[in-house]
Amino acid sequence: MTVARTGPAFSLSDIPFSTYGSWFDVSPVVAEKTYADDLHLVSHQNGMHAVLRLVPLSESERAETDRQATPGLLTWTGEAGRVDLAYESPDTVRLRGSGLDIGVFAAAQALTPFSGTYFFHDPAADAHVFTSYETGRRYRVTLLSGTIAATPGDQTLGSADRGLMVTAEAGGGWEIAIEELDTARPPYASSAAFGEVVESARGAFADFVDAVAPWRSADTPAAELAAYVVWSATVRPAGLVTRPGVLMSKHWMDKVWSWDHCFNALALAPGCPELGLDQFQLPFDHQDASGALPDSVTHSEVLHNFVKPPIHGWAFGHLRRRLPTPPSWAELAEVYGRLERWTHFWLTARRAPGAELPYYQHGNDSGWDNATTFDPERVVVTADLAAFMILQMHELASLAGELDKRDDARRWTRAAEEMQATLLDQLWNGDRFVARGVATGDTWSTSSLLDLMPIVLGEHLPAEVGSTLADHLKAHLTPYGLATELTTSPHYLPDGYWRGPIWAPATVLIEDGLRRAGHQRLADDISARFRTLCETHGFAENFDAVTGTGLRDRAYTWTAASYLLLAEAHAHREGR
Repeated sequence: MTVARTGPAFSLSDIPFSTYGSWFDVSPVVAEKTYADDLHLVSHQNGMHAVLRLVPLSESERAETDRQATPGLLTWTGEAGRVDLAYESPDTVRLRGSGLDIGVFAAAQALTPFSGTYFFHDPAADAHVFTSYETGRRYRVTLLSGTIAATPGDQTLGSADRGLMVTAEAGGGWEIAIEELDTARPPYASSAAFGEVVESARGAFADFVDAVAPWRSADTPAAELAAYVVWSATVRPAGLVTRPGVLMSKHWMDKVWSWDHCFNALALAPGCPELGLDQFQLPFDHQDASGALPDSVTHSEVLHNFVKPPIHGWAFGHLRRRLPTPPSWAELAEVYGRLERWTHFWLTARRAPGAELPYYQHGNDSGWDNATTFDPERVVVTADLAAFMILQMHELASLAGELDKRDDARRWTRAAEEMQATLLDQLWNGDRFVARGVATGDTWSTSSLLDLMPIVLGEHLPAEVGSTLADHLKAHLTPYGLATELTTSPHYLPDGYWRGPIWAPATVLIEDGLRRAGHQRLADDISARFRTLCETHGFAENFDAVTGTGLRDRAYTWTAASYLLLAEAHAHREGR
């Protein structure tokens, strides 16, 4: 007898229940740091919006239940019975119940001419419909079995409870389907039994995890859950998301930021190469005339008020080596053009007249929004930026060589060498890298891990510089990994965003740079601590450096992807 692979169980307070391709999830998280008592259908079209409240009922009253979730099935269990929910497709969920009834209610009571949710019975589809101003979509509920016991708020305007209550017929159960749709479609019909829907969902996830983490073992116990975080946060192309996209989260961080995507691309590349390449390319689809990438992309919004650091040369170098089939000439040419325009943006729009090194306009541009490096001034020349640019120009030189652009290859190699010489001459003080204010010319060093990020240069660094940086990095190590601000610093904050907590991207970039610089033992230690952190505390946006507690958004895909990268590399090293 074959045992069904249910996948890992997880807390719905930490990780939303969703499926690959869907723009909605089921979760108690209804806004930033806001947790409701009931699970909600939460859509991420036109922003994050809790649309429907899903309430198990007993004798028309809210029933107390326990909630359990695995990748294919969500279950409410109470004394009188249970309710199950599964995704039939990215835009349709099926619910069934036995012993417990269900209430499907509009999350918002207020309905105005410009906001809220209108509720009515649609005779053409013989279904009840919620139409949401916030998402611009409709949510259609079709009864498959059982009885509709009540429909409070049908066609009601103004402020009111709106929804339907479904109950079983004598001795039976009930079942409904909920669809997210645009304007209209044929009445809902399905030949699949509920159990078949569950098995299909389980199988889809099992195939995904087998593709992205075939190396997993008891030594990498969080690999399946990490894969679920990435799989369930993936949306189909819609709105401004031009390709299948992995959102950073289906909680409130429901965007693609223009450096976060690189880590998801790298984790996906070996097992899902097309999806991995799509993650890398997605922000470049919105590259502007200056060559800049947007700060972020989501369903209905592209923001250009900031940028993100140019780690893309570093990322693509790793990405193409991780792909099972090398990119085609046309794919390399496209990426070369996009990386070249991105690099020219920094060399033109972000260098002061006569200056050789580029600058950030704000900490947000660096990705380290409030790091102490930016305390004295915000418009700052920093060593991490120069280091990323050097790596990006080396990658451009490599791509130019493969594309038979020999003059370009020599030009980019020379530019990388010149910028590295300038970096060491202007920002290295013999013990550490300093930052320099563009307006004042003042220089300073801080207790921020950002000041040590030039370790990403790896093999390009002079040995003595790499060793000095490695020694300084050791001071940032806690039992859980690299604190972004020294824990002994007066500026350290346990939940201070980039002023203390541990972050996945810094961990991956530093671990890689250390390995390429020859500091394998320290890289092994950093990898092991971060993997243990995720295995113990999950895949939060960041973590308390002292306690390991997950902070902010608790289902962050670049954290899950970073775990997959480090766990895969560890598995391969152990298997040598």
